[in-house]
Amino acid sequence: MPGLVVFNRRWGIASDDFVFPGLFELFIRILWWIGTMILFTYHKGNFDCNGSAVLRTYLVGLLVVLGLIILSLCAIVYVSAQGTITNPGPRRSIPALVYLRALLYIPELVWASLGALWVSGDSRGCNPATVGAVISAVVASWIILLITGLGVVFVFDPLGDSRHQPPAMEPLGVQDMESNRASQFFSTARSLAVKVWESRLRLLCCCLPQDESQRAAFSSIAQLFSKFFSDTDLVPSDIAAGLALLHQDQDKMERSRDPETIVEHSPSSPIEEDLEVELEKAAHYMQFAAAAYGWPLYIYSNFNISHADYDIIGGDHLGCHFNSILQTTGLQYRDFVYVSFHNQIYEIPFFVALDHKREAVLVAVRGTLSLKDVLTDLSAECENLPVEGVPGACYAHKGISQAAGYIYKKLVNDGILNQALSIVPEYKLVITGHSLGAGTASVLAILLRTSFPTLQCYAFSPPGGLLSKALADYSKDFVVSVVLGKDLVPRLSIPNMEDLKRRILKIVSNCNKPKYRILIQGLWYELFGGDPNDLPTEMDNRREEVLSQPLLGEESLIIRHSSSYQSLGSDDSPAHTAVHLPLFLPGRVLYITEDGPSRRPCFSKPRYRADWSDEMAFRSILISPRMLVDHMPDCVLRALNTLISNRPFSLCPSSFNDNQHNVI
Repeated sequence: MPGLVVFNRRWGIASDDFVFPGLFELFIRILWWIGTMILFTYHKGNFDCNGSAVLRTYLVGLLVVLGLIILSLCAIVYVSAQGTITNPGPRRSIPALVYLRALLYIPELVWASLGALWVSGDSRGCNPATVGAVISAVVASWIILLITGLGVVFVFDPLGDSRHQPPAMEPLGVQDMESNRASQFFSTARSLAVKVWESRLRLLCCCLPQDESQRAAFSSIAQLFSKFFSDTDLVPSDIAAGLALLHQDQDKMERSRDPETIVEHSPSSPIEEDLEVELEKAAHYMQFAAAAYGWPLYIYSNFNISHADYDIIGGDHLGCHFNSILQTTGLQYRDFVYVSFHNQIYEIPFFVALDHKREAVLVAVRGTLSLKDVLTDLSAECENLPVEGVPGACYAHKGISQAAGYIYKKLVNDGILNQALSIVPEYKLVITGHSLGAGTASVLAILLRTSFPTLQCYAFSPPGGLLSKALADYSKDFVVSVVLGKDLVPRLSIPNMEDLKRRILKIVSNCNKPKYRILIQGLWYELFGGDPNDLPTEMDNRREEVLSQPLLGEESLIIRHSSSYQSLGSDDSPAHTAVHLPLFLPGRVLYITEDGPSRRPCFSKPRYRADWSDEMAFRSILISPRMLVDHMPDCVLRALNTLISNRPFSLCPSSFNDNQHNVI
């Protein structure tokens, strides 16, 4: 449902969002009214103390005010529960009810002040229980008023001024969005949106030092966010309902899929390495990728951290990071060539060590662990990354490309790699990392490939929007990406987010259930499971051919028609609308999934299976409670260790034959 318009502005809340907060407040108000009535009835309206007349007036007035508030809340909850997300007609009286409820805050404020005055001046000689009840009522009034004020701030939309709202939508084919008036309006709206997002980022990162690189990052991220959210009128609860419906719909499709279905799979590389060998290498190098996180991940995985007597290095002022790296990797102090804990935007920590077990000079890059790393992640625009000998367009994720360039200069210009290889000239170069570190390691490997043709890179859970197709294909000879389950990050890219937005628009438009029921059933499904076929995901009695056409409700959720939006009826692929340059996962993709039912008991040990996949298989975001859990480095390491300990039973049969097919 488009945002509610009251007090001459749009708010970040819809007319069907008052059910749950209204029920909660209604419950509190009814208990409050009952308690006040019991107190008044118990004393029969006669209070033998100073200020009894004021107390009687306060209690009677409080009963009246609470009664009016209860009636208004009942009306708001009832009306808000009517209709559907895209059918607000039955809720057209919500603005008037909101005005009425807002007016009732005035007598409540007056009565809260009256109660406070009575407690502070005229309560002497009264029953302590009576005084305590009045104090509780006064405190409750002020708490509710404070929570209401915070709620207003929370749903306030800086772009909601009616002067900045677009003109009314006309039917498709009539509306001319290229007119001078419309172009001027949306240009002004985009500029305002960019300024608002920049202000939000500055507020979020107020603790960071202000420099030129940070301001440039803020500007880039603000433009990206303003473009993404500029063409729809969805409130947060609409997105939550859409995600709940998408999860059920995806689970329904997954359960109905034939387990024996196979799809043709092209060779991962000219020389296909054995999957078992790659799994062993991946499990080994994942320890170093996890170690790069330092003490936070080590303490999370091991509650009894022990300190060793080693020197302090770099910016690790307490030695905790380096001690954790030593404990996780099992290396000695002398095995480390360079360790950097320096962290700024586009500059992330890494270390260089000698891995004698695998005879490798190993570069491990840390993943996202600070607000500065988040800003690097969010700088998701494309940046040219020309590579000699690679045909086609060469570009990469801007923030990650900048971070890789920073480490490249350190390794090459400062002579760190030459120093390491002078110690062990027969060792090969291996680069690894997790998440942001995986993306940086992959781009760094591409930059170093011409100087070190035998290098290898192991990227664990890398960002999906990383490399152009030409660079992704080029990296398949020396990069292995490891993806676990329904991990969100390897599927995260601007085209995939646009695809997710279109799917949310489509599914909420197709659903004929009120939002509160969608959210309740979605929460029940997430907590306790069930059959997704029994949950609403589409309009009842709507024919399939009708569903392939754009819906009126879907149109009502669009502020303006942009090239980033198309009906899903035309094509489900985000690549169909080539608005943003497509970016892909690096190298060959080793995909690990849980073997067995999608839901298992909480304390049962999972079983995994692994097989080669393709970067095109990660061009759609999967909604699941595990979409964040599967990204955690300890979960990836645990899955790899489980696979190599149960090798005869975990590898897909397709890995051992020559038909070059993947089991789905």
